[in-house]
Amino acid sequence: MRRVGIGFLRPGMKVARPVYDRSGRLLLATGIALTENFIKRLSEMRIGALYIEGDIFSGGADASEIVQQSTRMESIKLFKETYRYVKSRRYIDTRSVQKTVDDLLDEILGSYGTLINYYEIRTYDDYTFSHSVDVCILSLLTGISLGFDRLKLKELDIGALLHDIGKVKVSKEVLNKPGALTPDELQQIRRHPEEGFNILRRHHDIPLLSAHIALQHQERLDGSGYPRRLSGDEIHKYARVVMIADVFDALTSDRPYRTAYPVMQAVDFIGSLAGEAFEEDYVAALFSNISPFPAGSVVMLNTGEIGQVVKTDKSAPDRPVVRIFFDRQKNRINHPFEIDLSGEPLLSIAQTLSEEEVFRLTCGTLQPGGSACLDRE
Repeated sequence: MRRVGIGFLRPGMKVARPVYDRSGRLLLATGIALTENFIKRLSEMRIGALYIEGDIFSGGADASEIVQQSTRMESIKLFKETYRYVKSRRYIDTRSVQKTVDDLLDEILGSYGTLINYYEIRTYDDYTFSHSVDVCILSLLTGISLGFDRLKLKELDIGALLHDIGKVKVSKEVLNKPGALTPDELQQIRRHPEEGFNILRRHHDIPLLSAHIALQHQERLDGSGYPRRLSGDEIHKYARVVMIADVFDALTSDRPYRTAYPVMQAVDFIGSLAGEAFEEDYVAALFSNISPFPAGSVVMLNTGEIGQVVKTDKSAPDRPVVRIFFDRQKNRINHPFEIDLSGEPLLSIAQTLSEEEVFRLTCGTLQPGGSACLDRE
């Protein structure tokens, strides 16, 4: 399967993973062939991308799930209800929060050791909710790698899930604004850590250290963050974990004003700030759980050959198995073959192809409508 942005979907492509709406209801089941009406409706619902089959690159690659999709969807639903509760009643349903964090923690502990292939499908409007759940997942993986015990993981879990709860004070229009923010709008955004802390500290069954995650997750080790420009050990270790997960998930998410960064690009960006804005060991702990080249990615080797990542391994995350479909002259190969880069020291991945580059390779010019282009074998 392959993750494809909404603008590159074509009739005839088949859904490889089920698609849900904002309420968790099934929209499209696995195996359904896309039609023009389906694609139009997905676009209207502001779904940025989905997993597809039905083209040359969409067979044989499957992304492992560290958390089952059903668990993730239920967690998003419960957090959404919590968010609305806070907005309307200024009260957190801590029972729902506890259920969400327990379910996520138990599932992650049960599957820990699996390299996460990090791409998720979400709507632009749902970003606040799905982002909070995904930051929670990433933070837990990091905490486990750092050796946190269950009590610490639970405190981290609660704070990571609720790190953005202060955004209830920010208008939806500002949160989803596609253009540059005005100074007043930027101030709204920059107040959300303190707003979140004030909300959480009123609830005695939420650990105070969890509340400090909301307060400090926008700080940076070099003192360049906000709201208090804390630095170094002034920032609690939980917040130092969540700040990295927060940035990584934001970069790899489709937003109204830009498409998601490729995972490797996000890895490189955050890695460039390790030891300055971010704790170096914590960055390494997060990235030890993430494949820089997720299964399904279309990549070019240093030889110029083009293929799809079909398998990743935690022992060598940057040396996956790649199925080659095009030779170095970009001619399609009649009999695709696989290369295990872990056993080929002279070979490496030179770049991940963008969706537009993949589209041009398989379909020629970028035109609206049309078929699924080069069919898969």
